[in-house]
Amino acid sequence: MRAPAVAVRKAPAATQQDPPETVSRYANKVLPTFASRLTSTLTPYTGTWGEAQAAHLLRRCLFGPTRPEIQTAAASTLTAVLNGLLTAPATAPDPPLNVSTTDTSVAIGTTWTAEVFDQNFEGVRRTSLRDWWLGQLLTQNTSLAEKMTLFWHNHFVVEFGDINDARMGYEYCRLLRQHALGNVKQLAKDVTVTPAMLRYLNGNQSVVGAPNENYGRELLELFTVGKGPLIAAGNYTNYTEADVQAAAKVLTGWRDQAAPVGSYFTASRHDTTTKTFSSAFGNATITSSGATEYQSLINLIFQQAETARFIVRKLYRWFVYYVIDAQVETDIIRPLATLLVSSNFEVAPVLRTLLSSEHFFDVQNQGCLIKNPLDFTVGLCRQMQVAFPPASGAVAQYGMWNYLNAVTSLQQQVIGDPPNVAGWAAYYQTPQFHELWINAVTLPRRNQITDLLIGSGYTRNGVKIVIDVLALTQSFPAATASDCNLLIAEYVKLMVPITLTANQLAFLKTALLPGLPDFEWTVEWQQYLAAPTNTAKKAAVTTKLQAMLRALMGLAEYHLS
Repeated sequence: MRAPAVAVRKAPAATQQDPPETVSRYANKVLPTFASRLTSTLTPYTGTWGEAQAAHLLRRCLFGPTRPEIQTAAASTLTAVLNGLLTAPATAPDPPLNVSTTDTSVAIGTTWTAEVFDQNFEGVRRTSLRDWWLGQLLTQNTSLAEKMTLFWHNHFVVEFGDINDARMGYEYCRLLRQHALGNVKQLAKDVTVTPAMLRYLNGNQSVVGAPNENYGRELLELFTVGKGPLIAAGNYTNYTEADVQAAAKVLTGWRDQAAPVGSYFTASRHDTTTKTFSSAFGNATITSSGATEYQSLINLIFQQAETARFIVRKLYRWFVYYVIDAQVETDIIRPLATLLVSSNFEVAPVLRTLLSSEHFFDVQNQGCLIKNPLDFTVGLCRQMQVAFPPASGAVAQYGMWNYLNAVTSLQQQVIGDPPNVAGWAAYYQTPQFHELWINAVTLPRRNQITDLLIGSGYTRNGVKIVIDVLALTQSFPAATASDCNLLIAEYVKLMVPITLTANQLAFLKTALLPGLPDFEWTVEWQQYLAAPTNTAKKAAVTTKLQAMLRALMGLAEYHLS
């Protein structure tokens, strides 16, 4: 596990009245009443709908919305935009490709996902899988599918490095994406017996007489019902050690399969006794039913009211804010959990209600989250409309995706490899939560990638990725691009989720026009447009735009979503 990061600000600390569990490593914290931040509810939002509101919605639902995406949404309606966001892509993405000469099992540019496992090729296949996944974020359409796929990855965690079979990792990714906007109860059933999970949490070793408790414990503690306050050693309000043991017996008999990739049930390895659960589950029993018995376990867990609440709290922290005080618990979490149950655990109705609520659009819930490294890095490239190699050049394309994965890794988020089974600490660790993303190690790494792409760019395989400040500025209306104040305001509106002060805007203008009057920008911009191939005129506006962007991306507010 990584060492604790240094937070830049502190969330409200736990108080003496908090039960012990609220300050544990996997806390599901609800703050006391006096800590309430705001009083807005799930009442449908009926306020102004424009670029500011569209940008807020898309920032939380996409990895860096582009200016055209924001403008298209603003010209539509909240209902129509949500309809699009909650519609899964019609087809699944093509599988990852081999782009390394090391993997001699398949040709460059073809997929390895159906090939026989070979430890000699595992490293490059796993790299291909991670790079392909980042590519899905970078090339997403205006659907919540990719944001929710990553959410479920942080929820039903596996680590690619631990399972040591990229083909199983790909099957896991396919499963998360398939159910990203679908039924969480069905996803819980499917992920329980997916080969990656069986291998990651040792379900493949669980047999009658020696049931392995790893998956049963994490299923209860981290994936579904949650602990609740501690009652006695090993026993919590939501489940007991006896429940972990009973769940482990239910899950005996399953194994992962390498050829073809999958899982299978062996009856002789299964515990056929009747499993009895504690009063936390109404003293329910599960009788032996062989290969379908695990489904009875999931059904039992999802009958508990705390399961829906636990999942909704995680959705809330992912999309809104990390503080769940007494008012949020009462007016937001509980109603959404009730809706999740009444919707038969379909997640889309819950997301629609939350993302269309006055609470979501409350000004205090805008610009209050620190971007995670994937949001920051992928969002930088998408918002600045950085051009990447086309699919026809798979080696160059994957090479750039690989570079971005290296960048996010330095910022302490590795797609496919959360630090532990609880996921990334920023979504559970009290009291800092998302503030953990910014520390003495990660902040300089963020500045390095912005400075590099603003300036010389990054070159690999003979291809360069760079922010084309001239092309982006020319995509603005002509009157905006030629007026320094309007130009700065347009960039701020795109890149920063909260209003900047007059001093901050003046700082940006100084970066654009150091010691020069406003009209100087208009003159230089018009001269460049009149002679775009003139090296001196091009350099004059380029260096000014780069300086302004560097100053803007250096603001603390740029790290907010």
